[in-house]
Amino acid sequence: MTRQKAAKIADVARLAGVSVATVSRTLARPEVVIEETRTRVLAAVRDTGYMPNISARNLRVRKTMVVLVAVPDIANPFFAEVLQGIDDTLSAAGYGLIIANLAGSPEKEARYVDLICAGQADGVLLLCGHVMRSPDRDLRDARVPLVAACEYIPCENFPQVTIDNVGTAREAVRHLVELGHASIAYLSGPNSNILEEQRLEGYRQALREAGIAADASLILPGDFTFRTGVEAGRTLLTLDPAARPTALFAANDEMAIGLIKTVHAAGLHVPDDLSVVGFDGIAYADYCEPTLTTIVQPRRDLGATAAAELITLMTTGKAGLRKHIKLPAKLMLRDSTRPPRKGPGRTFRSARSG
Repeated sequence: MTRQKAAKIADVARLAGVSVATVSRTLARPEVVIEETRTRVLAAVRDTGYMPNISARNLRVRKTMVVLVAVPDIANPFFAEVLQGIDDTLSAAGYGLIIANLAGSPEKEARYVDLICAGQADGVLLLCGHVMRSPDRDLRDARVPLVAACEYIPCENFPQVTIDNVGTAREAVRHLVELGHASIAYLSGPNSNILEEQRLEGYRQALREAGIAADASLILPGDFTFRTGVEAGRTLLTLDPAARPTALFAANDEMAIGLIKTVHAAGLHVPDDLSVVGFDGIAYADYCEPTLTTIVQPRRDLGATAAAELITLMTTGKAGLRKHIKLPAKLMLRDSTRPPRKGPGRTFRSARSG
């Protein structure tokens, strides 16, 4: 049986009555070719069965059709839906992705910087809260489009997609104040992390506006992991019951869930003995016991919006009009909060109301 010879671009050009250059231009940028010519070329492509060599074409225009996504910790469940939004948007535009799991390793980060500087990706999405670097250069040296998501990176002139962390943290603590809680602990994120700084500021704003003095002893150290939530729960259990806070705001859901599990195991009940609010809205928050009141971030939309901005940069060289895009987040009330057992309810007083 004779194997049929594969059609070449010259065969398409001959059948359509145009030059090879016109065929190439039609396939690469159909919008710049007049409709009559475009119709003839595409019909000839169908009739000949011609298959463009996408790899060769991308090589000629120095495109990989790949995006690198830098994630601080792939084990953190928060990023699952963010990555889904990114992947859906990139796939629809014909791009693949490489996930760079930095995991706090400068060596891994340096290798990924070298990968980008070697031209192995067309753009980078930064979910890690900083511009990646190696000992002798950083990601900006690669001159590829950059977009940040989830964590704001101050003083950078590229698109960034986040939420209002200060305002939503303030809303979370305000909810506890309105329930009547006056002794509210805060379980923090890692030091020098922008999300931690913003959520701590929201916590402090809510206390100030309610006329509640901040108590440094009620700020517990954490790092966004289940483990530090467990450790914070153990710390609370060592306090004299009379001095124990009646509520706690955790800077993320993982820590809140770890804390709840620990205090429950010791016989303390949430929310009867301690009301707890988390942050992020991960799937576990709706399945733990009790279900967790939390700030729900639009995780899929964060990823999709950031990916769309990056595609615009990669294809046109121009970002949208907004450099900092803030998406809405919301307080989701579930079963982990209620008024304290003793004492009257307290009305939240805005700073504007005097």
